[in-house]
Amino acid sequence: MRLAYRIISFTICALVALQAASHAWASAGLGLYIAEGGVVDASAQEGPPPFPEALGFMIHGMNGMMVIPVLALALVIVSFFAKVPRGIAFAVGVLALVVLQVTLGLLGHGIPMLGFLHGVNALLLFATALIAGLRASKTRVPSAAASTATTAGAAV
Repeated sequence: MRLAYRIISFTICALVALQAASHAWASAGLGLYIAEGGVVDASAQEGPPPFPEALGFMIHGMNGMMVIPVLALALVIVSFFAKVPRGIAFAVGVLALVVLQVTLGLLGHGIPMLGFLHGVNALLLFATALIAGLRASKTRVPSAAASTATTAGAAV
């Protein structure tokens, strides 16, 4: 279960990186589209995307609304069995940050300042998932009492 915990944690990190990359790709494409005379209005959302990089917005939306939340929930469930030090706390922290991230992303369309917080929260989410995965990667060190008893038994 430690391995599952570690894999899910690092997968969340990779998907948060994919979120940033896909949004940057789409934003760059949007900028080029506008610079070349393209216009974006409500009708641009009907039919095929007006520029190919718009696929980045779709990846960002589906990944952030479906894939990452499911993995964050799976991490919480696995954390109960993984026996990672403070693993449950980190898993719940990841889930809470994912819930906040989705909320900021949805509300950011109406309140643009929340987009700023959406970006900052993404960094916090990445760091929390990374620390969770690293904690699960550490090998278990025997307690000092067990190590002393083993050493004392060997000396006799």
